[in-house]
Amino acid sequence: MASQSQADQDTKNHRRSTFINWALGLVCVGWASALVGCSSSDTASTLGDWRHRSDFEGVARASASGFVIGNFAYLGTGYDASNNRLKDFWAYDQTKNTWVQLADFGGVARTGAVGFAVGTKGYIGTGLNANSDRLKDFWEYDQATNKWKAVADFGGTARFSAVGYAIGSKGYVGTGNDGNYLKDIWSFDPSTNAWAKVSSYSGSKRVGAVAMVLNGLAYVGAGDNNGSSLRDWYAYDPAQDLWIEKAQFTSDQSTIARSNAVAFAINNLGYLTTGNNSSTTVWQYTPGTDTWATLGTFEGSGRQYAIGFAIGGKGYVTTGLSGTARFDDLWEFDPTIAQNLDTN
Repeated sequence: MASQSQADQDTKNHRRSTFINWALGLVCVGWASALVGCSSSDTASTLGDWRHRSDFEGVARASASGFVIGNFAYLGTGYDASNNRLKDFWAYDQTKNTWVQLADFGGVARTGAVGFAVGTKGYIGTGLNANSDRLKDFWEYDQATNKWKAVADFGGTARFSAVGYAIGSKGYVGTGNDGNYLKDIWSFDPSTNAWAKVSSYSGSKRVGAVAMVLNGLAYVGAGDNNGSSLRDWYAYDPAQDLWIEKAQFTSDQSTIARSNAVAFAINNLGYLTTGNNSSTTVWQYTPGTDTWATLGTFEGSGRQYAIGFAIGGKGYVTTGLSGTARFDDLWEFDPTIAQNLDTN
């Protein structure tokens, strides 16, 4: 991946220049906010460092799916540089910084699927097969036995580019595209192997949105609706089956609007980066104040259709694409230490 390495170096050089500008005293670090001025809801921090970890051991890919159980991230499916749909599955051991190949995903190879974990079981479903047919089958992975089994088909229509997340003992899947943009949300109860429709997302229909779970609430936003990157942001309370509107991204937070980004939660704070607008700015969401702040820049190459996850106080970004390039690098994010662009 020589061309990618050169692109990495160019990107790091650019970011090193940006970092120097911060040191020279730009109060608003985010490049967008530097153009339009500061606001109380768009603060900046030099915290948030990235380091390169063990590359994903499968082939480079985009639009994969996965979930986290304990100190392990599970990742598979997607499509490679030849646009072949994939069904291999891998586990990342954060403690050992190693990857190990697992049993292949139980369903057909696919891209644009969703995943979530409940307890010690992971779930993958929906997406597009090799013929670009939309799918609604769902599969359960048992960490103890390294085996997959089919569970009840997704309750909504077959779709791709939906969002998936888990709260408590249930998983949730919604939005996406079944030939039309969607905003319906469905819950899955593994104890009954049944899907139930819950309140639809209160914002616009969308594909390529992001989701994170903070303090028992799911936060969903970003994505694309008919070619427009979205700026709304809503929280879902499963106890009330209610969506709660949160602060719309303001003009000085316009770089948040994007699709096919990644999001993850660390210590009840949310983080969002990458996506189709090529921004590598890292945004931190604080639910208590309903505000966003910039937290440095992602130090890998800009990309979309990547995978983001969090384990033990650290965030991770891997796979994805930029143009025709597919990625297999893995980057670890620590929001508690100052960003140093020279040590990766």
